[in-house]
This record gives sequence, structure tokens and C-alpha cells, in this order.
Amino acid sequence: MSNRFSKITPEISRLSELCLQNSTIDPSLHEKYDVKRGLRDLTGKGVLTGLTEISEIIAHEVIDGKEYPCEGKLYYRGIDIEEIVDGFIKENRFGFEEIAYLLMFGQLPKAQELGDFARLLDNYRSLPTSFVRDVIMKAPSKDMMNTLARSVLTMYSYDERAEDNSLPNVLRQCLQLIALFPLLAVYGYQAYCHYHGKQSLYIHSPKPGLSTAENILHMLRLDSQYTPLEARILDLALVLHAEHGGGNNSSFTVHVVTSSGTDTYSAITAAIGSLKGFRHGGANIKVSRMFEDMKANIKDWTDESSVTDYLIKLLNKEAFDRSGLIYGMGHAIYSLSDPRVNVLKKFVERLSKEKNRMEEFQLYSLVEKLAPKIIAEKRRMYKGVSANVDFYSGLVYYMLDLPIQLYTPLFAIARIAGWSAHRMEEIINVNKIIRPSYKSVATLKKYIPLADR
Repeated sequence: MSNRFSKITPEISRLSELCLQNSTIDPSLHEKYDVKRGLRDLTGKGVLTGLTEISEIIAHEVIDGKEYPCEGKLYYRGIDIEEIVDGFIKENRFGFEEIAYLLMFGQLPKAQELGDFARLLDNYRSLPTSFVRDVIMKAPSKDMMNTLARSVLTMYSYDERAEDNSLPNVLRQCLQLIALFPLLAVYGYQAYCHYHGKQSLYIHSPKPGLSTAENILHMLRLDSQYTPLEARILDLALVLHAEHGGGNNSSFTVHVVTSSGTDTYSAITAAIGSLKGFRHGGANIKVSRMFEDMKANIKDWTDESSVTDYLIKLLNKEAFDRSGLIYGMGHAIYSLSDPRVNVLKKFVERLSKEKNRMEEFQLYSLVEKLAPKIIAEKRRMYKGVSANVDFYSGLVYYMLDLPIQLYTPLFAIARIAGWSAHRMEEIINVNKIIRPSYKSVATLKKYIPLADR
């Protein structure tokens, strides 16, 4: 049954060729009709489609009416992310819960408010009775993002007010999802290991009073043990992934789907589907696998010429997945630098020392130095190229000994905070379905009766 279900038959192959033949659009028509492909203009700048107060990305500055690249900046609710991180790091606090509060409610919480918010999330860290057995344990997927999406969509069935799109109810649903995402992802992974890897099944319940990052490590590891630095750097990764401008693909998906009037579970599931893609949240997996291939094919990781040769092979489609890409390098908005990398890299080095993996950190640093020059030369790019957050987040998860199957779900565990803020912002401010225009370029034809075809 399973083989028949998944098999691509000769008939399907023939029909797919028919799709290709009759659905391929001449690329020159995009320029002819001034179509903003990917909602971007010819310079790559995003088309303005909405307003938001949730976050902002700065990658250019205007001087005498002209735009020039500048060091990247990221703001959450108008506050520089680097200042936010400095704040909770200096006070030796975890930051994700504070960030979730800021994104959703538009202001930094006071101490009492932050404590109450953390306890509220604690109270919501409990799945419905038999949910693990009846949903997560049945037909476990090999891809944790699919498991996460199925779990979120199924939660609709357990919510007596699933269709209530009033702000208080949507807020309640979003808070529950923020609290439950770590459980859904980790338990989904444990079920996968049990059924597909024949490993022993163990389920740790979350502990009240622990941060989101601590609970992830507690639930995931057999012995529930972790070091303070491990928890701090995982928390930092969650903070840096929580939101990234209203125009990122998954957040825009939330706006689009929310505008149709659908329920919270459907809107968030759509965002999960977006984030899964390797051009979005799945990029950190590609980075990690690329480096595994690099380490296997380069004898001396410190030799610049050997690393350069490998990077050139990547661009020439002669190495790794032959896509012609150096994963983790470049960004749709940032050119000179990604501010999230600037924050994360300092802590990655500390973690590398704790884990005795400095050789790998130095390899990443070498690639970060060499790749922009090689890309600029080989691709004749004049827009600056720099490492993006996926470049180092994959290394962080690797050094934390987290399974690669959870890399993208960890992104989702963080980004659900931003998605929740965007869903509420759309509900509060807009009462109109998002409907972009597509121009038909099909040739008009006469209908031919079946007997004459």
C-alpha cells in the first residue's frame, strides 16, 4: 500500500511533462509587464504591501537622496535588538519570554508583568488529554515540520472556541501555541526516533519555572542535563529568530491567510508550511549539511587555498548538492552585515571553547571571510554579501548536540511569537482580504468538442 501510494508511475511522469509544457511562462514577460517577481523590484527591494509596528530591518541609509548599504540593524517594536540582548545578558536573565511579550503587546514588561507572563506560559504548557498518544504518536512523520503542522491543525478539534476570531480569544490561542510549540516539536521528534529509529521512547514533562530554552533541553535530553551556557545560547538563538520584519515569507503568510478570516490554527499552520522551505527556515539545515560535506572533503580546515577551492566548486555546481549556492551567505535585505550574526557569533565562540570544537568554529569563520569575496568575483555581484543568521545558528544547534531534524522546528518555536503578533496586528487594523493581481498571458483559444480533439 505504501509503495503504491508514493510511486510515480509512467502516466504521472507523462502528465507532469504536460504541466511543464503548458504552464511555463516566458521570463521576458515579467519585464514587459513590469511584474514584481517575488514582490520585489528589479533591485531586489520589496514592494510595499502593508504597514507594521512589530519589527523593522535597516540595511541602507539615504545620503543626498541616494541609498547606500550600511551595517544591518534589526528593531523589535522600535528597540535595537543588540540593545535588548545586552540588557538581559548583563542582568543574567533569559530573554525569549521578554521578547514574546514585547512583540505581542508593544512594550517592554515590568518585572511583575514579566513574571506573570512567564507563569501564564507555564500554565499553558499542558497538552489535551491523550493528545500525545492519539495525535503525535500516530503516523509519525520523518519531517518534524510536518509533524508540527499536523499537531497545530489538530488542536482545532480540541478548542471549543476555535472559530472565534475576537482579539481576546485569538490572544489566548496564540499564548497557548507559544507555550506548546516546544512540546509538539520535541515529542514529535521522540516519536520519530521510536518508530523510525527503533529507539526507546521517553517523554519528559515540562518543568514550571524553567525558561522556554531550558525546557527544550530538559525535555529533549535523556538525562535532562544542560549547562548554563547551553541554555543561554539556545535562548539567544530563540530571541534572534523570534521576528524579522513584516515582509519575511512566513509572517507575510500569516497576514495573507488571516485576512481571509480563517481561524488561528489554520493561519499558523500555513506559516509553518512557509518556514519549512529551504529558502526560508530550512536554510540552517542546508548550511549544516554543506559544512559536513566540506569537512569530509578538505583535509586541512585551516588551509585557505583548500577552502577557497571548495567554495569555488560550490558556485560551479561541482560540490555538495550542486545547486550553485553557498548556503548561509547573502540575504534578501542585508548586504554589509546581518545584525543577528554580530550578536550570535560572540557566544558561538564561547560555546565552541566549552565544547572543545574550536577547529569547527575557525572553519566557519574562515568561510565567512572568504565566501563574500569569491561570490563577488565569480558572480560579479556589486551588492555586498555577508553571512546570515542561518550560517551560525546551524553551528549552535550542532554544538548543542541537537538533532538536525529539530533545526527548523526550533526556528518555528521562536517565530511563533512574531507570527502571533502579526496575526493580531492584521485582525486589529485590517478588515480586507489580501488579493494581489496576476496578469493572464495565456493565448485565447476556441473550445474544441471532445470528438474533434
